[in-house]
Order: sequence, then structure tokens, then C-alpha cells
Amino acid sequence: MLESVPGASDRRSHTPNGEGNHVATTNDLKNGMVLSIDSQLWQVLEFQHVKPGKGPAFVRTKMKNVLSGKIIDKTFNAGTKVETATVDRRDMEYLYHDGTDYVFMDAKDYDQVSIGPELVGDAANFMLENQKLQIAFHEGTPLYVELPASVELTITHTEPGLQGDRSTGGSKPATLETGYEIQVPLFLEEGVKVKVDTRSGDYLGRVKE
Repeated sequence: MLESVPGASDRRSHTPNGEGNHVATTNDLKNGMVLSIDSQLWQVLEFQHVKPGKGPAFVRTKMKNVLSGKIIDKTFNAGTKVETATVDRRDMEYLYHDGTDYVFMDAKDYDQVSIGPELVGDAANFMLENQKLQIAFHEGTPLYVELPASVELTITHTEPGLQGDRSTGGSKPATLETGYEIQVPLFLEEGVKVKVDTRSGDYLGRVKE
């Protein structure tokens, strides 16, 4: 059973200090768009326009609460008005982890901001100091960290590879320099730099030096 967002309807909802929000329709939905629904912000992860043989058209979406990380499925009637939240994406640099929070610096004005692990989420698995990324803000409040689609990281630990393993198609666990573990081909060894998908954690290939 799909879980719905309470109170989502054609009427406008309001956020505290809701200036800068705009009304759009489901025809305007895009991945990454942030909607304001009853004082909560939801980021659109996926959407699909559906035109059934009978009945009105609708839009099926998967959305994530940008503060809690909760993911829900929500269906809108086609053409439904939705309130979009103005999101300011800033180019930032990851500086360091202070033991509790992650500290970032604005690339333009060098302002620093500390963000808790619950907001950084899985991005921490792929971040190195001096990593360039984007952080989305809404009215000065950080919403989420947005990494490039892929990053290059070095394998710091894995079991030795065996000659001839290139043709077997098997895989083995490997620990990256961030401490995150992924699956890599059997022939890869420690010290090799690999490209990793930041959305799925999948191995994408070996980086040629």
C-alpha cells in the first residue's frame, strides 16, 4: 500500500517564511525539484506520467523528505498545482570531519558551514577532503549534499587478485580510502584508483594513471 503525503491537494500550502516559493503543475515536475507540501519539503526522485486507457491521467512520483530522508510514493492527478520551494545550490568544498559534523566551505565567499551526518547521508561514503560538490539550501537552511555522478577513489584494502581472473567475471569486496566498501573485479589490487557511481556505490571502471 502506497503511503501518501497528508494534505496534498490542489490548494496552496504554506511553509514558514515561505517567500520565494512558486506554484507549478505536475507537468513541470523534474527530478531534483523540491516541493513544499504542508510545511514540509520533499525532493522529487522519480516521476512518471501515466495515461490509462480509462480514467484521468495522473503522475506517479517517488519523493524524499529533505530533512528526515523518508521516501514515499505519491500520485497526483495530471495538472494538479504544486508549490515548489526555491532551492539555492551552492558550489562548496568539503574541508574535514570534526568528529561530529562535516565542515564545508563556500567556494565564492569562503563562509564555512557545519552539517550533521543525518543530512550528509550516504554522500559521506564518497567524500574526501577538498572534494568539490554542491549543497542545496532553502532560505539559508542546508537541505542535502549533491555529489558529482561519479568520483575517483583509491582501493586501500582488498584480497590479492589472481592471474587469469579477468575472464571469470567474479567480484570481491574492496575498501576505499573513505572507508566505504564496494565490489570490484577480482584482478584489482590495493593502490588502484577506481571510478565509483555515487548514487549506487557501483564500480564503474579502473582509472588509468
